[in-house]
Amino acid sequence: MERIILYENMRALPYVPFYLAQAQGAFTGEGLDLDLKLSPSTVETARGLLEGRADIAWGGPMRVMMHHDADPECPLVCFCQVVARDPFLLVGREPNSTFRFSDLEGLRVGIAGEVPTPWMTFQEDLHRAGLDPSLIDRGQRLSMSENVSALREGKVDVVQLLDPYADDLISTGDGHLWHRFSIRGEIAYTTFYTTRQFVESHWETCQALTRAMTQTQKWLKESPAVEAAKIVSRYFPDLDLRCLARIIESYQAAGLWSESPEVPVSAFVRLKTSLLSGGLISYDVPYQRAIAKGFADVQTGNPTA
Repeated sequence: MERIILYENMRALPYVPFYLAQAQGAFTGEGLDLDLKLSPSTVETARGLLEGRADIAWGGPMRVMMHHDADPECPLVCFCQVVARDPFLLVGREPNSTFRFSDLEGLRVGIAGEVPTPWMTFQEDLHRAGLDPSLIDRGQRLSMSENVSALREGKVDVVQLLDPYADDLISTGDGHLWHRFSIRGEIAYTTFYTTRQFVESHWETCQALTRAMTQTQKWLKESPAVEAAKIVSRYFPDLDLRCLARIIESYQAAGLWSESPEVPVSAFVRLKTSLLSGGLISYDVPYQRAIAKGFADVQTGNPTA
């Protein structure tokens, strides 16, 4: 068994495939002894890789592009797309079954404040809809749990959330689903990432991780959500099994999880465009600098980082 230290970026429901792979023994089946550690912060995740405290992490290519923006010679690279689409939702106080982005004009909007990506991709959607993001009344930056309370208290009109926050509002009738950002299409939301040196010196390890995830993603696509929920429920002890199954089923229907481990150029460019237009980065990070290629066929091939 090869032991590797894997940083879990944060505990979140869109990451179900990673937990499922571990719980089902997919990593062990590939000869990997996985030491899963929860990163102290999203900033530490990348820093820990660069400074040798972890071998591989999962997280957004957004973070990798931010490091390339700060240092064009940055060695961080992504491989094996897992979360292909945006998992965030818009939930409003009142029903709106015919939602358009123009409906947000004049409303108080609570933006997910924990990490930059949700607003970066959201504001790009607004640009493409012909709207000026700066005119959206976003108020103060709040966490998702704070935005849930703000919606219930009538302090905001619509909030941007992940599940289970969105599911909680909707299932209690305190909120109504307006929009799933997943309908945007693939945008390279979550992958493994590590250093270029690690990919080149541990190519077989990266292939093994990719095979484990590809096998898991196939199982997840073909299996009932309730079965997946039972397997990963220990990672979410505070969630009711029916709630967990309902959320997983909604992700399956939305095509949230990737069908191929390769990171599409179009998805990478769509994410990068959002970060550029939102001012999070100013450097047009080349695909070949930030993505380790050659993982579409995980049985053969040579590293191209």
